[in-house]
Amino acid sequence: MSANNSPQVRSPPMGWNTWNAYSWNVTELDVRNAADALVETGFRDAGYEYLVVDDCWMAEELADDGSFRNHPENFPAGIADLVDYVHDRGLKFGIYSSAGTETCAGHEASLGNEQRHAEQFAEWGVDYLKYDNCGDHRDRDAIDRYAAMGEALERVDRDIVYSICEWGNNEPWRWGRNVDGHLWRTTGDILAKWKRSEDDEFGLGVVDIIDEMDERDIAGYHGPNGWNDPDMLQVGNGPDSAQSQSEGFTVDQPFREAEQRTHFSFWCLFAAPLMAGNDLRELDETTREILLDEDAIAIDQDPLGIQGTRDETDGDREVWSKRLAGGECAVILLNRGDEPVDIETSVETVDLHLPDDVGSYAVTDVWSGEEWTTDGSLEATVDSHGVAFFRVGAA
Repeated sequence: MSANNSPQVRSPPMGWNTWNAYSWNVTELDVRNAADALVETGFRDAGYEYLVVDDCWMAEELADDGSFRNHPENFPAGIADLVDYVHDRGLKFGIYSSAGTETCAGHEASLGNEQRHAEQFAEWGVDYLKYDNCGDHRDRDAIDRYAAMGEALERVDRDIVYSICEWGNNEPWRWGRNVDGHLWRTTGDILAKWKRSEDDEFGLGVVDIIDEMDERDIAGYHGPNGWNDPDMLQVGNGPDSAQSQSEGFTVDQPFREAEQRTHFSFWCLFAAPLMAGNDLRELDETTREILLDEDAIAIDQDPLGIQGTRDETDGDREVWSKRLAGGECAVILLNRGDEPVDIETSVETVDLHLPDDVGSYAVTDVWSGEEWTTDGSLEATVDSHGVAFFRVGAA
């Protein structure tokens, strides 16, 4: 059976990834504790079902036969034992490798050993593979390298979700499905910040990624069983997160609450994969409230799987929308500026796909839960770097 027909990718995958919280220093105890926390905090029941162990789970060098070895100090019990622990808690297990000779942390990776590694992943019970783009590519182009792992995963007797982490360098939205991918990174790495300070700075802020998702005109390639991925969530992170500390990024101030709500709102409007990366040991109420918001998650997981797009721009004021199942739509009013502003639009002037012959429309504010009816006008006072996030349908 083709993995692209697997029912588990009919909606954008949701889960939690170790990288932002632990970076290079992740251990099997961290993963076990995260599995317990995902259950205890309600994340699993909200839909965050994949626990993905990112880079550094493996020994620095492959075994003589080309197979992976677990890191002897940090993962002494081995991956199969860890997979069982995660599965026993009603979660699915994800693992990491790279389509080059080395991972981004410099450990030997999968190029040339795709079949052996796919077989190991299946033997261990892995459910999800994040496949990065680091290391020497040996003059093989991206499609060839990612197809090799896609074909290997197809040959094993286990459905494994295939996440192509190619950073958008070679337009993977055009060929991701053809190499049996289920989601593909469309941008560079995200930082826990609003915007990068310099054009040549490594990493992107939230608003940088929002712009790239629109400017690359990729919404048409996105939908059930093939998802545009704007990278992991940084909600709950900041200058002290392991990623910010260990990779030399310039993250010099806390992520404001309004910016984090904007971040999550747009990932839901995009129908993006939702991979949290906050430190679950220090889960504050704001982070919990944002990441577990049922109305926002429902928009992300809407069965139509449409990626939202920008409709209007007026200086720092922007209007975005997407169609939802059941004749409804989602709308974001974005304020890029440094002061609160009033933003107005209407059903008639944005691409909402709503019937225009009804007398009134029902509006729900996603973040406050407030409900009201309107004759078609949509407006709000929006905080600096914040959003108003609405669900709209015929009353």
